[in-house]
Amino acid sequence: MKDIQTLLSERILVIDGAMGTMIQRHKLQEGDYRGVKFANWGSDLKGNNDLLSITQPEIITNIHLQYLEAGADIIETNTFNAQAVSLADYNMSELAYEMNIAAAHCAKEAVKIYHTKHPETIHQGGPFVAGAIGPMNKTLSLSPDVNNPGFRSISFDEVANAYYEQVKALVEGGVDLLLIETIFDTLNAKAAIYAIKKFFRDQHMKELPLMISGTITDASGRTLSGQTLEAFYTSVEHAKPISIGLNCALGANQMRAHIEELSQIASCYTSAYPNAGLPNAMGEYDEEPAQTAHFIEEWAQQGFVNIVGGCCGTTPDHIQHIAAHVKHLKPRPLPIMEKVLDMETPA
Repeated sequence: MKDIQTLLSERILVIDGAMGTMIQRHKLQEGDYRGVKFANWGSDLKGNNDLLSITQPEIITNIHLQYLEAGADIIETNTFNAQAVSLADYNMSELAYEMNIAAAHCAKEAVKIYHTKHPETIHQGGPFVAGAIGPMNKTLSLSPDVNNPGFRSISFDEVANAYYEQVKALVEGGVDLLLIETIFDTLNAKAAIYAIKKFFRDQHMKELPLMISGTITDASGRTLSGQTLEAFYTSVEHAKPISIGLNCALGANQMRAHIEELSQIASCYTSAYPNAGLPNAMGEYDEEPAQTAHFIEEWAQQGFVNIVGGCCGTTPDHIQHIAAHVKHLKPRPLPIMEKVLDMETPA
């Protein structure tokens, strides 16, 4: 069976689309989020999408399966906010481990069902389950108090510890790779990288492949914490990820220049999964699947990308169109890096 490194050298891989967009289609109410297990929970739970891996696993598994049927090579676990810090909003910090385990199992179950329906795919390599690690709702680089720019509501150790627990659960749940995504504060991402490295070192395990994906928040080409794309790349390349890319915040049309720049500076593979355009006045996304696919096809033709997919507002229809448009296009080749020789100065 081919591993992800081999497949990346052969073709452009497709990552799935939005989980939240698909969950919204079910129009779930408070009771649906609670299920039986959390019927008497003391806080409102509606909107805690990560909890659905426990209370509505069939829904989450089916969403994963829809993306697999659409052509996704990589599906992301439903764990974008599933760490102790973000879950504190629902008084559920202590459930972080259980939530990540459940989410990994949902994704792995979807892959199992997919292989059963399509047995010819079993030995082709993939689909792969990526343990999704989101940006957290507290930042290490920015103060939440405009009157006190030096104030931080959380420490590096607290962030790293929350990510460590999440990584532990995702790995023990059986994910194939890890994905630190939607990064707008690189220091938070560094805490996640630290947690990942520490976990595998503590367990004496070989590290899983790591994908890293940042977010450019506006036309200036910077992250929310103020880094340029090149600075962001330089800040995280030490993690030796299998890919570095961009997702969210922008639609494909607005993201193009940044993807082109990244393709020129990255020594690893590149990924890009934009939103379905920019949100309208109602906060919804109107870009049709064929439009998104057209933009991404052009990136592939130009040799910018290795992994493509969708973020906010995208659906299995978007992924199906994207997969069809890049199917026969060559992936971006890894650049040939100059080897620096360590030569001793003659005495």
